[in-house]
Amino acid sequence: MYGLLERINQPNDIKNIDAGDYKKLAWEIRRFIVKNVSRTGGHLSSNLGVVELCMAIHLCCELPYDQIIWDVGHQSYTHKILTGRKEEFANLRQYGGMSGFPKRAENPCDVFDTGHSSTSISAAVGFAKARDIRDGVQKIFAVIGDGALSGGMAYEALNNAARLKSNLIIVLNDNQMSIAKNVGGMAGYLGNIRTNTNYMGLKEDVEKILKKMPHIGERITTSIRGVKDVLKRVFIPGMLFEDMGIKYIGPIDGHDVKKMVSAFDGASKVKGAVLVHVCTKKGKGYPPAEKDPSSFHGVAPFFVRDGSARKSEGLKETYTDVFSSKITELAGKDKRITAVTAAMPAGTGLAAFSEKFPDRFFDVGIAEEHAVTFAAGMAAGGLKPVVAIYSTFLQRAYDQILHDVCLCRLPVVFMADRAGIVGSDGETHQGIFDIALMMPMPGLTVLAPKNSWELGEMLGFALKYNAPVAIRYPRGESYTGLGEYKQPLEHGKGEWIARGKGIVLLAAGSMVKTAMEVHGILKERGLDISVVNMRFLKPFDKGLIEEALEGHSLLATLEEGVVTGGFGQAVAKWVHEKDKNSRTLCIGLPDKFLEHGSVSILKKKYGISADRIAERVLEAYEEEKRKA
Repeated sequence: MYGLLERINQPNDIKNIDAGDYKKLAWEIRRFIVKNVSRTGGHLSSNLGVVELCMAIHLCCELPYDQIIWDVGHQSYTHKILTGRKEEFANLRQYGGMSGFPKRAENPCDVFDTGHSSTSISAAVGFAKARDIRDGVQKIFAVIGDGALSGGMAYEALNNAARLKSNLIIVLNDNQMSIAKNVGGMAGYLGNIRTNTNYMGLKEDVEKILKKMPHIGERITTSIRGVKDVLKRVFIPGMLFEDMGIKYIGPIDGHDVKKMVSAFDGASKVKGAVLVHVCTKKGKGYPPAEKDPSSFHGVAPFFVRDGSARKSEGLKETYTDVFSSKITELAGKDKRITAVTAAMPAGTGLAAFSEKFPDRFFDVGIAEEHAVTFAAGMAAGGLKPVVAIYSTFLQRAYDQILHDVCLCRLPVVFMADRAGIVGSDGETHQGIFDIALMMPMPGLTVLAPKNSWELGEMLGFALKYNAPVAIRYPRGESYTGLGEYKQPLEHGKGEWIARGKGIVLLAAGSMVKTAMEVHGILKERGLDISVVNMRFLKPFDKGLIEEALEGHSLLATLEEGVVTGGFGQAVAKWVHEKDKNSRTLCIGLPDKFLEHGSVSILKKKYGISADRIAERVLEAYEEEKRKA
């Protein structure tokens, strides 16, 4: 089935493949990726688009001596295949299996851990400086997509790269998309380059004709190269990269291995930074992904025949769906409500809003910092902006939230989607740090809903509250239980769910459901404990906790985030100052990066599943009784 692929079992084996077989090898790699991702899930369309590009880079490198830095890294499957990891694809993104992103601990050919966007050029400049100081001669490639090039960090890095006096090859993978369709000035600029072939064609034709002239052809060709910049500015708008001091080559067909190898070989001889612009098709080779690359960016297991999901998700409403419906409803009643996303309108639930209120919807590209300060400006101008970003990406705008929103006490609403354990994408995507990051921010109110109804209520509350508010909620199906508990929201106030004695669980957001499961487990053991839905993590309900101290010898805080600097530690500190005899048990996640794996496996491993919490709470309670 994979005749050529079977010959690739370690780094650099691709160099033993005949050039006439490159197309067949690319076909085998795509077939292998589709087959394996259909079983495990993963990033599909981005990986299908870079097969030939990755092959060309590997043909120009001696790995692991030379170094390839992948931006984001969700396009690294071919790289993993070509470095001898075919067999590990059976457990791709599974607990204990191979990561879907480059990991230094996994293979020496993965030189930089990635997962967030717009970082590769910065890292590559650092690699280049390290090489030069150590008198090395490695080739260094930074691969960045046109979507990632919308991030401000990429321009900071380009500015620095232009000062290099030694070689660095920046490969711009231009597929006209990030996850959603690219937006902004850079997308338009690259579009102009893509469609303007006049310069490249003219240059090649003139050089071919002149070189055929005996004796003087080569000298004339050399002499006219001095006017190439003038030609470029006539035929290619802007020449932004060359104006910055970075040599530009392209655009090149990103599915023609030979042309790319020739371009990379030429680029490697330049004493400075070179940007090689290649154009690829996201999802190439698999018709469903070609037709709808956004939907096949990240996929669950599917049937290869038509791309349909192996396991039907039914019509279960997610928290993202709840947010989508509620903001659209509220925006219909208030024209001041605007929505901002950073290149993920569908993922954050803002696609419906964008269709109904296009003039009030803003996709700023992969630019979380700008998204937040842009929203701050709208808030200062009298609007009610809602910024919807995944928890793991919101942390990229920490300074902007603190300085541009909280310091100014501006009414910006942050919707931190996918908060808590996310699962298969691993360390870079777990949304476990947002609580600890936001707890110290003066003037910021932080909420977490127990169920779908409460999420909608919290959004309505936040849009009426004249100060910064953040609402965190998990990925996946929304919880609809505890529907009978609908106490009106009041700033800083929690809600009693169950009243017992001895132990009280102070639960935040997704952990309220878990707390009720713990309640059931302990009830079977003869304990009737109390459960509180805290609702507000900051400010938390001091009056309710003071009430809970009466009749309970153990208070346990439950949060789906790191304990260090989190909501639980803030409660424990206040309780200790109030009553030094009371015991607070802080239950949450450890101070570490969590690997990839299913949410249920990771919750159990790190002690926040219902059965593990019941064990920990019961042990602490028994210890308190022995002390008494």
